[in-house]
Amino acid sequence: MWSSLNDWLWNERLWLPANISWAQLEDHDGLVFPHPQDTLMAVPLALALVVVRFTFERFVALPLSRWLGVRNQIRRPADPNATLEKHYLMKGREPTESQMNLLATQCGLTLRQTQCWFRRRRNQDRPCLTKKFCESSWKFVFYLCCFVCGTMVLYHESWLWTPVKCWENYPHQDFKEQVIHHFVTIILISFSYSLNLLRIGSLVLLLHDSADYLLEASKLFNYMHWRRMCDTLFIIFSLVFFYTRLVLFPTRILYTTFFESIGNFSPFFGYYFLNILLVILQLLHVFWSWLILCMIYSFIKKGQMEKDVRSDVEELDSSDGEAAEECPQMKNGAAQRPGAAPTDGPRSRAAGRMVNRHTPAT
Repeated sequence: MWSSLNDWLWNERLWLPANISWAQLEDHDGLVFPHPQDTLMAVPLALALVVVRFTFERFVALPLSRWLGVRNQIRRPADPNATLEKHYLMKGREPTESQMNLLATQCGLTLRQTQCWFRRRRNQDRPCLTKKFCESSWKFVFYLCCFVCGTMVLYHESWLWTPVKCWENYPHQDFKEQVIHHFVTIILISFSYSLNLLRIGSLVLLLHDSADYLLEASKLFNYMHWRRMCDTLFIIFSLVFFYTRLVLFPTRILYTTFFESIGNFSPFFGYYFLNILLVILQLLHVFWSWLILCMIYSFIKKGQMEKDVRSDVEELDSSDGEAAEECPQMKNGAAQRPGAAPTDGPRSRAAGRMVNRHTPAT
């Protein structure tokens, strides 16, 4: 049964052009071809990357964040509450208004206190600023290395500059110099690797790596509160993203996979499968481009980024007027917080009056 399923899954008529068989993709005459089982090497390589990432974040990124002055925000932890904690873990992090009212009644809290508890609890689960800085540092280094190494490997290849040459002599193409580059795999890359579509797969990888490291660099400056540099890098990232994803990808990659790829053979299932994946990728490009455009529009209109998609934004600890609900009240109605001075600026003379309409003696 397993043999029959395997034969059906890897049917030559599904994945290869007419008159091409899997036997022709075996190593011969000094030519080395990729084999699907080679992708299993991605497992130990992924584990090795985890170790490298942990080491980098612990001994490089973390000291760097301290040296650059990145500091975590002070978070007030949510008070222990079994009822609210159970709802948070079992039913959702953001209760509806009716659920919030019910929970407030069950716990003997006000609605504002219950809302504040959930905000603080959500903030507890968010990574701290230092953690996000370390993560972006790793991504920046990783994407930059991928882009630089990919450029070095492909720079002298004619098909980097002329994508139609990806299909010359396909599938009889040597691949020795791209082995390491193609172990960084996703479904699309695994597919291209198994079918020896290494040239077009490497172009897709290189095109995407050209912008990702700029986004991570923008995040780093965002965490450091260098707003001018952060926004400048984000604008540069946006321009590179739009050009590579909305211009180069459809006009060079999609064009050659849709039209130039079948210049020497008829369409087959693998041809449609590849192009469907690439079209889905292009649709995602359009969606992400729309989000970026919305941010740029907000920046031009208001001078600041709203709902910054570059990083996870922490919720404010309390909303306007909530402090009065949270703080214990004296009998005369004045808010009392031991050892704390008012933080909302100067108050009017009337605000200092007690319930008995007298002002406190000074």
